[in-house]
Amino acid sequence: MKPNHYEQSRLCPSVTQGCAEKCSFGPRCRFLHDVGAYMATKPADLGSSCVLFQTFGKCTYGVTCRFAQAHLGHGYQNLINTDLAKQWEGRSLVRNNLSKDLQHQLRKRRFSFRKAEEYLRALAKPHGGGKKGGKATGSSVEGQEVSNCTAPLGDGLQCPVLPEQGEEPNPGGLQSPDPAGGEEVSSIKTIGPVTDEDVIKLRSCEKRKLEIQGKLYLAPLTTCGNLPFRRICKGFGADVTCGEMAVCTNLLQGQASEWALLKRHHSEDVFGVQLEGAFPDTMTKCAELLNQTIEVDFVDINVGCPIDLVYKKGGGCALMTRANKFEQIVRGMNSVLDVPLTVKIRTGVQEKVNVAHKIIPRIREWGAAMVTLHGRSREQRYTRSADWEYIAECARAASPMPLFGNGDILSYEDANRAMQMGVAGIMIARGALIKPWLFTEIKEQRHWDISSSQRFDILKDFTNYGLEHWGSDTQGVEKTRKFLLEWLSFLCRYIPVGLLEQLPQKINERPPYYLGRDYLETLMASQNVEDWIKISELLLGPVPTDFTFLPKHKANSYR
Repeated sequence: MKPNHYEQSRLCPSVTQGCAEKCSFGPRCRFLHDVGAYMATKPADLGSSCVLFQTFGKCTYGVTCRFAQAHLGHGYQNLINTDLAKQWEGRSLVRNNLSKDLQHQLRKRRFSFRKAEEYLRALAKPHGGGKKGGKATGSSVEGQEVSNCTAPLGDGLQCPVLPEQGEEPNPGGLQSPDPAGGEEVSSIKTIGPVTDEDVIKLRSCEKRKLEIQGKLYLAPLTTCGNLPFRRICKGFGADVTCGEMAVCTNLLQGQASEWALLKRHHSEDVFGVQLEGAFPDTMTKCAELLNQTIEVDFVDINVGCPIDLVYKKGGGCALMTRANKFEQIVRGMNSVLDVPLTVKIRTGVQEKVNVAHKIIPRIREWGAAMVTLHGRSREQRYTRSADWEYIAECARAASPMPLFGNGDILSYEDANRAMQMGVAGIMIARGALIKPWLFTEIKEQRHWDISSSQRFDILKDFTNYGLEHWGSDTQGVEKTRKFLLEWLSFLCRYIPVGLLEQLPQKINERPPYYLGRDYLETLMASQNVEDWIKISELLLGPVPTDFTFLPKHKANSYR
């Protein structure tokens, strides 16, 4: 539930930033400007030390900080540690922020999508005999569309149009558009000198390479794969990180909440973003937008999301059944990106009908740099074990393109067994949520019997990172608590190594109720929501009145 109690008696941001006379709302401002009146109603502080003040020498939340006693002087003046603040001055800790100017351009539809529009015009241009909506030559093999298209279109673009099922292929579909044929090739007026980029398309061999073979890849995890959690995993040895799934249409509209999913911490040295969409126009435009505005090492297409909200709109897993649109999306995004394009897929949609081995060679032809395969179908969700024999078959089909395997890795033995299947590397998802120190275990080839106090220190680090990222005011504290509770719904599944009769723990095995070696270990093993809330109160103080919590991922981990 979204807490709204902090909206009442809220201090104006202009007062917090020390420029009350420049309040943009003027006399119409509905927030408080009297600091004394605000402090009279402000909830009690949660502690005597503020992580922002200790780390950066200054807390930007001032009197609204829930740890304000650490940096408030006489007359509620916000204190600054000048020596420490100078060390961080001018340093960018988090990149890929949405600027107000860019948000304004997107909302007013003034952002230029030159490359994407060229590609989309090539798609829309009729081919062969002037027949509108003409399709490229193709053949149907086992009910799947297979492209025979090799001729370039326009600015070095490969013909991306495939025949839909039941349509007659057009033998004249491979004709290139003729600039001299009376049709206007481009309606965009250009100003200034022509550069190499205007006339010479970047060849695939000149693109930046994604060399992550053999590295540990933290999966893009919706809700739980936030920036503070990724920082925890980086500390334990994750090599590659990826932002949470972002919906392309929301990014194109300039939604700040969706752009927050693209933020990159400076410690993330190999970082990508994952996009979800169902149509080539929005996906290609979004790829060009990100290519121009943010710093990433690769862009991933989500073709594995199983949830109905995404699937019924034609995105996620549904793209595996829409080969025509899938090809147009991959080719279009690849044509506008300067960084490698990767694709994450499942074995298929239906439980006993695997189609990934047919799609993967075609994804390689379309220009993707890498494929990640989750060894389950959409219908299976998490009710069966991942099929690593099939992943090995797909790895052979993908060669020479690298293929990463994903599914059921919770120990270094699982990781070793996966690497023996011939994959280029492994992606870790739920295993990282259950025990984020798994990356250390794999690299050091050992089982870590981590103590409850060490695990509690990990939670402390997460809350500190959360307060840095979401803020140390009431709103930021409650947001940190929400994501901590979401993570605790997975952390409670970990069984301490010292209590196991047989190593290693399997990811789909759920233990009966057990007592830990101390009170804290027993509390962390509880699958009761009230106990998760109790842990959050140890770190972030008491919860607000009438507070309730239900995990977003209803994975049998709550009562």
